[in-house]
This record gives sequence, C-alpha cells and structure tokens, in this order.
Amino acid sequence: MLRARGSGRRPVMLAIAGDSAAGKTTLTRGLVQCLGADRMTAVCVDDYHRYDRAERSGKPFTALHPDCNHIDIMEQHLQLLSMGEPILKPVYDHSTGELVRPELVEPRDFVIVEGLLPLHTRMARACFDITVYLDPPEPLRHSWKVRRDCAKRGYTPEQVMAELDRREPESAAYIRPQRKHADIVVRFAPVAGRLDPPGTPLSAELLLRPTIDHPDLADVLDSGPAGTGADRTETAMHLRLHRDTDGRPVDALHVHGYVSPEESQVVKKAILEHLGPRAGTALSDPGVLGQLGDAGTSDPLAITQLLLLYHLLDADHRQAA
Repeated sequence: MLRARGSGRRPVMLAIAGDSAAGKTTLTRGLVQCLGADRMTAVCVDDYHRYDRAERSGKPFTALHPDCNHIDIMEQHLQLLSMGEPILKPVYDHSTGELVRPELVEPRDFVIVEGLLPLHTRMARACFDITVYLDPPEPLRHSWKVRRDCAKRGYTPEQVMAELDRREPESAAYIRPQRKHADIVVRFAPVAGRLDPPGTPLSAELLLRPTIDHPDLADVLDSGPAGTGADRTETAMHLRLHRDTDGRPVDALHVHGYVSPEESQVVKKAILEHLGPRAGTALSDPGVLGQLGDAGTSDPLAITQLLLLYHLLDADHRQAA
C-alpha cells in the first residue's frame, strides 16, 4: 500500500549495493515476494546510467564509473522516495543495453534500492534506514556474471571476461569502497576446507555492524526443540567475533549451506518469534524465501532474507511507536 502523505510516517528505505552479478536481484526478489508487491517498491539505481551500451563503448570509462551515471538525479530521487514522494525514474534495459521510456515510481511502505552505486555518496547514504553490501569472492562473482551475461545478454564468455578486466580498476575505486558504509556485509561462498557434495547451497557469512540494532541472535543459538540441545542450532548458524577491515571487532553470523531443512527451520522459527505478532500479519508468503530460480532453494539465503525482513519491520514498528 502507498504510505499516506501527511501521516507522519515515511517509507522504510533499504539499500543493497554490490558489484555486477553479486546477487542483488536474487536477494531483493525474495524480500518483495515475501512482504508483497502491494507494500514494497523496488528500485534499481543502474537505471541512472548516463549512456546506453553503444554510447559507452566509445567512452574511457565503464558503467561502474560515477561519471557514467546521473548521480545527482539519483540522489534527488532517493531523497524524494525517502519522504514518500513519487518520482519519474529513468529506465535502462539490461537485455538490450538501451535507455527506454521513464516510469512513474510511487513509494510504498518499504523501498528497496539495489544496484552498483546506491551508497556512493553521503547524500545518498543519508536516505537509508538499513544498508547492505554483497561481497562474494571475486572468482565466484565472475562465474555468476559469465553465466548470466551469456544466457541473458548475448555475450560470449570471452567478452564477459574481457569486460571484467576492463571494469576492475573502477570496481576497486568505486564499488568495493561502499562496503565500509554498510550496516550488514553479506558473503555467499563455499565453506573453506569442506568438500560438500554437488548441489550443496553456498554458506553465508554476515558481518553485523553495530550501526543498527540487530536481533539478539544469542537467543537463537541457545534455543531449540526439546532433546536437541544448543549444538543442533549451532550447526545451522553461529556467531563469532571477527575483525572488520578497519580492525574493529564485529559479530559475524555464519549460516552453513550443509544443514538439514529441519535444522534450518529451528533458526527461521526463532527469528520469526523475535518479530512477534508482526510476522504473521506482515509476511505474506515466507515460503518464497531462499528461492534461487531454476537453481532450487538455499536456506542460508532464506535466513539472510529473513534477517533483512526483521530490520525492515523493526524500523517500520519504531516509526509507528
């Protein structure tokens, strides 16, 4: 539903930043489906590309460079959305590489903004309640990009790898620095040192920075059905203290891909219980969480999405209080 103007409440804004083919759209899709399209607006800031694909081929920079994007218009539109105002958003068609007719976007209760540069400027970052950066290992991201761009965008593997090489300096200069501005850094990757059977979902590591209030996950780890003990839940998820890139200690939540559905369900149920009655009324279809399209489902993805839903609903609840 559209957030009524003058109600004193604004949309809850979530940013999901990351490099090309980092998994932003997959993560966003489950959130929209679970909360319902009638309550959530999804915006891709890659639509603010200044040039189409043909024009970019003659430029000395790639789509990752701020000069290749209308950053000033993006900032203005993010401010309007955060205040509950509609925007006329440009549209970039990834399948053709063309800029097409703009579309009217009206913010609903929740707004997810995903793309390459949503956290690039201070003004843009100020618009968000929750910020996320997707940080898969580069070899894994490269394989995802080759698979996607060859299947959906008409490239050859050689063309994709050449473009990745061309983009690398700008990834290092403009995309990866956004990581330091995220409340949550998510990395999907295999567990180092394990030889899991083919088809095992990737595990997830989530750095939970103290810039927002996270749910008390110690309760999740300590709880479990009678007779299972805490170790059963810790198989699915556990917290460890890590050193962030700046040397500061930060909680790292590990969600392993090799857990059984029964074990992961313990964790999902516990997070839902943290939401209380809000979960039953706000989440239209929790069963869609963790879906990977044709590649099946992933419990680490589902739990990651559920944690983000917690933050969205918690921020909305705080506004209403």
